[in-house]
Amino acid sequence: MSDVQPKLLVGLIGAGIQRSLTPAMQEEEARHHGLRLHYQLIDLDRAASVPEPLPVLIAAARIMGFAGLNITYPCKQTVIPLLDELSEEASAMGAVNTVVNRGGRLVGHNTDGSGWAWGLRRALPDADLGCVVLLGAGGAGSAIAHALLRWGTEQLRIVDSEGARAAALADALNARYARAGAARVQASADAASALDGATGLVHATPTGMAKLPGMPLDAGLLRSSLWVSEIVYFPLETPLLRAARDLGCRTVDGGAMAVGQAVGAFEHFTGRVPDPERMERHFRRLVGAGLGE
Repeated sequence: MSDVQPKLLVGLIGAGIQRSLTPAMQEEEARHHGLRLHYQLIDLDRAASVPEPLPVLIAAARIMGFAGLNITYPCKQTVIPLLDELSEEASAMGAVNTVVNRGGRLVGHNTDGSGWAWGLRRALPDADLGCVVLLGAGGAGSAIAHALLRWGTEQLRIVDSEGARAAALADALNARYARAGAARVQASADAASALDGATGLVHATPTGMAKLPGMPLDAGLLRSSLWVSEIVYFPLETPLLRAARDLGCRTVDGGAMAVGQAVGAFEHFTGRVPDPERMERHFRRLVGAGLGE
């Protein structure tokens, strides 16, 4: 019998992902484990002629025998009804970023929250989590909100352009994480009021991506005492991070979360324990070479 490892086929579904560094990270780490892994980009921007491409793509992944999929903007929540099962964490967060094929059943997981927390611990292990403002109540924002509350954040203030979405997330989080009956989360109408007295700011919207340039809030609202965490990593230095660093804020770039979530996804896909330090070094080398920017 041949001792050649079977080839694992995995992929990423999302919009505007052609320069994602996730394929390179996953394939390189697989090589170190002696695995043959091919990572396919599945870009919704190239499926504009299909009215509802996501159900078609998930069905195709089943037929083609994908071992797993990463899911990114804008599909982390809309993919859920197309799956057979959710992990406890993905169910609680209401968002999926990793899908694993288990004998024909597609199981949704979420490594965004743990990946973001891994990055913050590495970059700012002493970050003050007393009062944190979260910009964005979508899939990534929901995952990070759970991570913050599990990590000990006393007050979490959620700001979203869709006020009802922020309020719904705050209600769900309070139902799960209230202490002695006291709510720890509130939806805030605007960033200015939310940032009053805050110790940290997490940005979890697509604003600042190469395809969605701009600032998610008025730079005048920032102050040097805030730590600022970004989830966008394309480009690695977003306008928000640049403005925060100019003020002297301690910052965490989106690369930290990109690596952290990839670490969790790799283990789900392969059943192997990856080397996070090695994956981060590879990611930073790619960025340094001008890739993914």
